[in-house]
Amino acid sequence: MGLQRINGFCRILFLAGGLAAGIDSASAAEQEDLTARYQLTYNWQKHPAFAARYSGANSIVSSAEEMYTFSATAFLGMRPWQGGELYLTPEIASGIPFSNNLVGLGGFSNGEITRAAGTGFTLYRQKLFLRQTWNNGGGSEHVEPGLNQLAGFADKNRVVLTVGNFSTLDVFDPNTYAKDARTQFMNWGNWTYAAYDYAADARGFGWGLALEWYRDDWALRIARMSGPQDPNGLPVDLALDKHYGDQVEIEHAHTVFERPGKLRVLAWHNRAKLASFSDALVWLNAHPGQYTGPDALYAVRGDEKDKYGLGFNVEQELNAASGFFLRIMKADGRTETHAFTEVDGSLSTGVVFKGASWGRGADMLGVSLMQNTLSDERRRFLEAGGTSFFIGDGALHYRPETIFEGYYSIGLSKNLWFTPDYQYIENPAYNAERGPIHVFALRLHAEL
Repeated sequence: MGLQRINGFCRILFLAGGLAAGIDSASAAEQEDLTARYQLTYNWQKHPAFAARYSGANSIVSSAEEMYTFSATAFLGMRPWQGGELYLTPEIASGIPFSNNLVGLGGFSNGEITRAAGTGFTLYRQKLFLRQTWNNGGGSEHVEPGLNQLAGFADKNRVVLTVGNFSTLDVFDPNTYAKDARTQFMNWGNWTYAAYDYAADARGFGWGLALEWYRDDWALRIARMSGPQDPNGLPVDLALDKHYGDQVEIEHAHTVFERPGKLRVLAWHNRAKLASFSDALVWLNAHPGQYTGPDALYAVRGDEKDKYGLGFNVEQELNAASGFFLRIMKADGRTETHAFTEVDGSLSTGVVFKGASWGRGADMLGVSLMQNTLSDERRRFLEAGGTSFFIGDGALHYRPETIFEGYYSIGLSKNLWFTPDYQYIENPAYNAERGPIHVFALRLHAEL
């Protein structure tokens, strides 16, 4: 990306940050009936040339290249009645991935890239949903204002229903230290489980409903969400009686040596028209020399199939200035990716430090390690030369994909942050014949 475009986006973000710095968060009302908040994020990434003994149709380019994403989002909300909240989230997004296509990795290096659609700016409705809360006692708690969050009060014991167009990740798999690719870690495997093939359109959103039940230190969440009409496509399938993504999550809050933490267990089940890797491998072997791209998956896709996964999420405050996180998930891995990425087993763990320890209260330092694995069925398909939606080097010398990520977020003002980030990716797309890849990134983020 040219320096002129980079400088232009930088000026926009610094102006936004300067305007936002004049807003005194302490003056925010305890109870809001209307909200209008905004965010702007620009993320530039580059990887130098890396070694590759061979490349295939879905290989990340081994020569040096750059990528970028830019997003501007409005978070609009109102309280139409007691306990009710209505939110609309329009967004403008732009960007180009590595290799001019979103391929070649299980854990992609930029969580914003699914929302980009080329160098032009595309305006779309990201979310439109209703949230209803029924309070059931247990003491009132103040709800802090935020993006898609009206300031107010809610009982510690309550039931919350969310209906409409939103992301499964708006409700499920929260984690204080690794959740937001705009402010924290950038890699996909750090803002949720990489093996969580949650139902959504190609941008990560869907239609459905989620129900949450909070009781003292416990929380229970269940939801049914729409997936894409075709795997990893943009149009959603609204036949929720036939094709869907179901999930249930149990959460428990605790203290260890007087430090707060939370444990979560998440189970999910998708049902959709998907291709199985075993069927695709049979088709591939029966059509030697006739295979181009993901034809084998297209040829055997049609019948409804089920996908399952189970994950464990922990966050734990270590002291007043640091915290630890861990996510582990295993999916069955028998069928092609429905809506997220090419990972069947994932682990991510890390530590985040607040800058108050060294006199920089608005700064944040994070380090993490991720490992992604494939099922035997997916692995055999790729070893035979198969190509799936995101990966396929034409052959496979299998090794787990291992990723280190470190970032340092610098608070330039109350509402503006600048973040250098580094990722080391070993065995990209699970192939020991390619890589490692070094990814360097710079991110600017403003909130108003």
